[in-house]
Amino acid sequence: MNFNDKVCVVTGGANGIGLCITNEFSKMGAKVAIIDLDKEAGEKTLNKTTQNGKECMFYWGDISEESTLKGFCDKVIKCYGKIDYLINNACLSRKGIISGCSYDDFNYVLKVGVTAPYMLSKLFLNHFNINGSIVNISSTRSYMSQEDTESYTAAKGGITALTHALAISLAGKVRVNSISPGWIDVSSNNDFSIEDKFQHPVHRIGKPIDIARTVMFLCDEANGFITGENITVDGGMTKQMIYNEDCGWKFTHSELI
Repeated sequence: MNFNDKVCVVTGGANGIGLCITNEFSKMGAKVAIIDLDKEAGEKTLNKTTQNGKECMFYWGDISEESTLKGFCDKVIKCYGKIDYLINNACLSRKGIISGCSYDDFNYVLKVGVTAPYMLSKLFLNHFNINGSIVNISSTRSYMSQEDTESYTAAKGGITALTHALAISLAGKVRVNSISPGWIDVSSNNDFSIEDKFQHPVHRIGKPIDIARTVMFLCDEANGFITGENITVDGGMTKQMIYNEDCGWKFTHSELI
């Protein structure tokens, strides 16, 4: 994969999976523009990348605000003229119906997780180089859930649907795909039980690099026949069917007693 002098835009690029994506593209010679609400982490990422001799731009702001999105887009285009890749990574959770997620909380998560990716795709649309690519970071939670996760789950379901809609609307201009990570450890502490690891068919917890590599695969021009697709990267966890008392697992619930 050759990303030398390509311009890669990453939302939420200063922490977690987004930071790993930023670092990996930078290592491969890309110019990276990130936006993040964490100012301290963003400036740290900018300084580290610059010290390593790589070109990077950091923009601080809340992507739930249209003015922030427009300001970010304007600065990126002013700095680089064109872009090659847009990685819509930023999202958050404000829980759900059990814990009292409010109207404003729910809509805030949707603004960050769905509206912002749509608007950035629109704002950057006429600034993509040939063979441009948009990659949206969804989640396995877009089609499976734990209780009290409605805000995040709805946002991830929305970004998955937005992906195939954009892929058709932007056909011939920009390829659009999404990735659904499973359990990804962003702490790098590796302090997990054997049960945590072996509930995954690959017998380990996911790492941010697993997602970053998939992003780069989808952006690579050699894989230009892929668009409108969602790739699940979860160590096979969503493919393993488990019934009560399978694999040492036993379901108990107080309401059944």
